[in-house]
Amino acid sequence: MELKWFRLSEFDEPKKKGSGSNMSKDLLLMLDDLRNKFGKPMKITSGYRSESYNKKIGGVKDSSHIKGLAVDIACNNSRDRFMIVKLALEVGFRRIGIAETFVHLDIDTEKSGKLIWTY
Repeated sequence: MELKWFRLSEFDEPKKKGSGSNMSKDLLLMLDDLRNKFGKPMKITSGYRSESYNKKIGGVKDSSHIKGLAVDIACNNSRDRFMIVKLALEVGFRRIGIAETFVHLDIDTEKSGKLIWTY
């Protein structure tokens, strides 16, 4: 699988080189499509997480990051936040979390879909 806009290393857990390879290929292709439509760089603040790292940073116990099914994208302004959410819906994301400094996207089918929540 070849991504146009991202390197797998951008999804690595800190201090765990190569862990980005645990990310879902479907999620990565959707994210690449989203980035293409967005038209400017996106900074990944969280991709794959091991259970221990997730616990260390206070992530929820059943985090989709642990399965490689979630990503957080840095975002600190309303215009970009709106465009990321709009385009995420267009490319097929159905689970979206909105925080002051990031947007969470995931494709975890074991959880309820068609949700947008805030942190």
